Amino acid sequence: MKMTQELLALGMYNNELTKGQTDVLGLEYPLIKGWEYLILEKEITQREENLFLLLKGKLSLVGQKQIIKNYELLSVYHKEKKEAFENKTTPEKIKNLKKETKEMKNYSKIVTIYCDGACQGNPGKAGSGLAIYTGEDKPKIMYGGYESRGTNNTAELNALYQALLLASLEKKALIYSDSRYSIDAITIWAYGWKKKGWKKKGGEIKNLALIKIMHALYEEIKHKVKIKHVKGHAGVEGNELADRMAFYAIVSKSEGYEVFNYSSIEKVLLMDEG
Repeated sequence: MKMTQELLALGMYNNELTKGQTDVLGLEYPLIKGWEYLILEKEITQREENLFLLLKGKLSLVGQKQIIKNYELLSVYHKEKKEAFENKTTPEKIKNLKKETKEMKNYSKIVTIYCDGACQGNPGKAGSGLAIYTGEDKPKIMYGGYESRGTNNTAELNALYQALLLASLEKKALIYSDSRYSIDAITIWAYGWKKKGWKKKGGEIKNLALIKIMHALYEEIKHKVKIKHVKGHAGVEGNELADRMAFYAIVSKSEGYEVFNYSSIEKVLLMDEG
């Protein structure tokens, strides 16, 4: 695959790259004038593309290093698991492997992510929010993806995309979205569009650049990630929290995704709805 202008734009935050992103792409940091010409149309690996997108945003150097470390650990885990099944093994080794796999499933935590988008006008100011449940006392909630002129659909897609990126770092994840459009575009319709050269009858495919990248990521991690629909504004805590964060992203105009610090869920739910 190649570094395209569309992919580069998706990975930038305030028209800048993080140090982690430049390291992944083999660029000098700070960036020199004309650096874009050094990377555009350059062949990049799936690893480089994934890390380039995961490292987007206002992140500390420590945070960037942790993201890279987590990604490498996950890659090693999947590689070892694949090799274990591909190599010829004795019945005893197969038995032990099955036992280890069963234990891993029993003790691994399933991360649950709720994502939602909001838009003031359509088109209008848009933002995205997430609520991540990892088994801790309270969920981590995030806001970001601000667009000065977005739509309901772009806000929902951006929210689901961020959820997929977060899920890619986990062993197992469940994502909930209240947007059937976003879910179907990535998990169903994209297969037909791809077979037809990313075209459809009756006109253009809106938000195609983002959909293509999201679908590629979904294809890579769908063996460990499930995406389900949840009814919006129906009192489901995770969905309601993601909704409040989506609206807060508009208020704060935060393009990168930030963690929202809070003392109680009840106070967050009293915030303005998207």
